[in-house]
Amino acid sequence: MFRYTFDTSDESDDSDDSPATAMPHLMNASGNHYEWQLFDGQKWCQICNDHIIESHYCQAGARGMTIYTSLGSLYIDFDALTVRGPVARLSVRRHTFLSNGQTQEVGWYYKDNTNWCEYGSRGTGYSSSSVNSQDLEKKYNSNPRGLFQFTVGSTAYSMDFSAMTQTNLSTHMIRKVRRRPKFNSIVSVNNSLPSLSTLSISPSTGAVWEFMGDEGIWTEYQKPGCSLDSMDIERQYQLNPQGQLNFTAGRYTYTLSFSEMYQTNDTFGTMRYIRRTVGGNQCTSSPPSEARWQFKDMGGFWKDYVKGSMRGKCTLSSRDIEAQYQQNRTGTMSFSTGKFNYLLDFSAMMQTNLSTNTRRPVRRLQ
Repeated sequence: MFRYTFDTSDESDDSDDSPATAMPHLMNASGNHYEWQLFDGQKWCQICNDHIIESHYCQAGARGMTIYTSLGSLYIDFDALTVRGPVARLSVRRHTFLSNGQTQEVGWYYKDNTNWCEYGSRGTGYSSSSVNSQDLEKKYNSNPRGLFQFTVGSTAYSMDFSAMTQTNLSTHMIRKVRRRPKFNSIVSVNNSLPSLSTLSISPSTGAVWEFMGDEGIWTEYQKPGCSLDSMDIERQYQLNPQGQLNFTAGRYTYTLSFSEMYQTNDTFGTMRYIRRTVGGNQCTSSPPSEARWQFKDMGGFWKDYVKGSMRGKCTLSSRDIEAQYQQNRTGTMSFSTGKFNYLLDFSAMMQTNLSTNTRRPVRRLQ
């Protein structure tokens, strides 16, 4: 069996038994906006099951991965976008398929003492950068080999796009920097959606889009309570079946993910399953029952990880933890709740309070 081996951090490896092989295929047949391709010395070939490569490439902590193909064992270096193997003259590239006016959202990350942190978010030092990923991406596109200065609190830094490093101008400490796309995140120019009136789709498809409402009742998206209806959603879905769509309902804004088939409340992070039916037949299913992640509280009771800003909630949900767990089952991830920061260790199945060093057991239910 072919398989991938994932190099998901700067220190260790992980593996998965997913099939992999390389075969000639010059057009994207899966509808994705990307395609990972291998040059065998004569032609570019699609790497099958490249969504596995893509999902890991989009993780800031992933240094690279090994794929086992008919050409032998090949290691893809995500930073240099090079490939090593028993065959000479091999090359790798990530080819993109984007419509006019579309681009992929990109994240910029720096390596602190232990973790990769996105610019603009609050790191372990509790200071926010004066720039975020969008700012850095604009500067990078204007001069991919240039320098850029910014501040974090009262400290000044210099970013070297060519070397992909940041330098503290006071201490001269140098840290690694990475630029990675965000998985299945497509935005249009100026962060606005393409005009739905310009899309060509026959209303005869009769697709109905619904979300799971209270008490498990499927409810169709309809105007005027919502800013869009089934036809609007279907038009955008036909444009990019792996993309996202923003809308409003009442006083809240939401993000609808076609690839994951759920909607997210942008304020509270609440998620609801969605589905697409045509002619009464469900053709795009809601996700299967997902794993639940829990921690044991001080009273000895198991409690779910609940995402939100209110007391007793944290910065991630079971879905967030499960996604990271599937990427690296022996890795770690950081989160916060209230005034404390925590580290969740998948290998030990423990969470640690980084201020008090209190450790609590964690479990995964399915």
